[in-house]
Amino acid sequence: MSVLLGLLMSAAPPMAVIDEADTMRREPVPHGAIGMSTAWRISDRAPQPRRMEFRRRTLDVGAAIGEHVIRHDEVYYVLEGEGEVVSDGQRALLKKGMTAYLYDGANVGIWQKGDKPLALIVAYPVAEPSASAPVSSPVEHKAP
Repeated sequence: MSVLLGLLMSAAPPMAVIDEADTMRREPVPHGAIGMSTAWRISDRAPQPRRMEFRRRTLDVGAAIGEHVIRHDEVYYVLEGEGEVVSDGQRALLKKGMTAYLYDGANVGIWQKGDKPLALIVAYPVAEPSASAPVSSPVEHKAP
């Protein structure tokens, strides 16, 4: 493969516009399957190369993203409902409009609290895409 062709294949498009409705699915909550959720894996629809995950997830009443060690900084932003986030044993209550910024190497999780589902935006960086990853199709990553 020529150097020019390699550079063209690794170039990002000008933008990706994604309708969240095209990404919605029902699934068990990651990291322990503690209940069910609706997931919108929005950034999975962005062509490579991409450098971040951007997802929306709504945890059903009683559901939780179980504790897990993260290998990057991660952000949970609450759209609706209430939850309790934990990072290395420190707990905090979150409600609409609040953000938890979680740090690389921490053991984190979040639990839905109250009588309404917990709706979140979850964002975090991803590793550099490999040279073998197709430019026009998303690469599946483990979801928080």
